[in-house]
Amino acid sequence: QVQLVESGGGLVQAGGSLRLSCAASGRTFSNSAMGWFRQAPGKEREFVATITWSGSSTEYAASVKGRFTISRDNAKNTLYLQMNSLKPEDTAVYYCAGSILGYGSSRLYEYDYWGQGTQVTVSP
Repeated sequence: QVQLVESGGGLVQAGGSLRLSCAASGRTFSNSAMGWFRQAPGKEREFVATITWSGSSTEYAASVKGRFTISRDNAKNTLYLQMNSLKPEDTAVYYCAGSILGYGSSRLYEYDYWGQGTQVTVSP
């Protein structure tokens, strides 16, 4: 069983930056594709970014491409999301998730385990 714990959320002004981390326990992290999703109040959870098990390939939602960067350190069992040029519409709870499929995916149902989420609030 893999457990995920997100950290790094907080309150930031528009234009600012945050780096989210997701610490994983368990041996399957390095074999799992990982993703970041977010959920704003009253909205469905949506895809943000994904990375393959090796880190060789990434994919981003159009709304964050060019501003966010997903990365991973398999030696540290940690996933990251560097968020730059933040906008008020980026305000949401951000979740990391893992997929035993190994390849990156934008589809929620292809993820097997989830963290509890970390709040990101961007003020105008």
